[in-house]
Amino acid sequence: MVAACLLSTGVGNALGLFGAGVYLHAVTETNAWATGVVSGAVTLFYVVSAVLLIPVGSGIARFGARPFVSLGALAMAMGVAGVGRAWEPWQVYLAFPIMGIGWACLSTTSVATTLAPWFETYQGRAISIASLGASAGGMMGPPLLLMGIGGLGFAATATLAACCAVIIVLPIALVVLRHRPEDMGLTPDGLPATRGASQRQTHVWNRAAALRTPELQTTMMAFGIGMAMQIGFLTHQVTFLAQSLPTWAVAVTISATAVAGLTGRLALARFADRIDARMTTSVVLVLAALSFCVMALLTDPYILACGCVVFGLTVGNVTTLSPIVVRREFGADAFGRVFGLASCVIQLVTALGPGFYGLLHDHFGGYRQPLLVAAMLDGMAAWIILVGRNKKRASDAVQAS
Repeated sequence: MVAACLLSTGVGNALGLFGAGVYLHAVTETNAWATGVVSGAVTLFYVVSAVLLIPVGSGIARFGARPFVSLGALAMAMGVAGVGRAWEPWQVYLAFPIMGIGWACLSTTSVATTLAPWFETYQGRAISIASLGASAGGMMGPPLLLMGIGGLGFAATATLAACCAVIIVLPIALVVLRHRPEDMGLTPDGLPATRGASQRQTHVWNRAAALRTPELQTTMMAFGIGMAMQIGFLTHQVTFLAQSLPTWAVAVTISATAVAGLTGRLALARFADRIDARMTTSVVLVLAALSFCVMALLTDPYILACGCVVFGLTVGNVTTLSPIVVRREFGADAFGRVFGLASCVIQLVTALGPGFYGLLHDHFGGYRQPLLVAAMLDGMAAWIILVGRNKKRASDAVQAS
């Protein structure tokens, strides 16, 4: 199950989240369109995927991952193939929302909800390992897409990528994925039924009750801010670095940031079940804030590169820690509906990140002020996540039930 989730989210991130920027550039270059003409399609991609996270989370919890991951593979394939053959702007605005459907079904929310019934003792490690697919997708997807576009053309590369999505993900969904461990005569963590039955949690939170708790409120606020600052910086990273570094150094720094992200995720996977998830989140956000301060105040090229690498260590963990926090505090049975809601709010806030950096950059004429404000907001998010740390109502209610 973990390997299947790793592969599916790897494809989803490679062709969806990380591929969106490649498609936007390729479609404008191919058709000689201004970027502004079709840039709104990327916003639609984020909004559609965010809104769908609520029904995706609830649906997987109720019916299992198989139909949703299958839909994700087909929708991603249709969207990617469609944008590769778009000759009118309206076709781009149709293709990107279809890709948004695919990404919602192959996202971290999908993976975490799929794995929630399967693990208790090792739930943090399982989600962390499966989330490595996102890092792998980010490292491999854009270079392969760019290489294909350069050699085969955009339309052929998009068609080939669409075929890969179906060939890789659809068999996984149909053959490997199961709803609950009981379907295989097991209980969480692969234990025999007689040993694992006592671990099942019977209390089920509804969205309204969960939304009233400080635990979920602080989780949504902290991760929403952290993800907005993160995605905003990643969107502007090339432009920011190009002001101080030659092109080859920008490319190396971007790759080093991605490698650091994978390294951070590997470290989290090793220790995820032994850590205080809220305290770890706070430390990660403080580290991101410090890296922003360094990059804002020190302009030496080597220091900028090192700042990006330190920031990279936090990238994957901000994404991975949110489902771990929700899973521990609200349990497996309520995870799909609660985290679906939380991830929807987090992603909608995240979509504001690129615009936040862009507006401040244009107002101040540089990236120093945006980075300092981002550092301040990350510091605030680090405090917010700790506000709910000692409030155990969610976990106590689950245990009491």
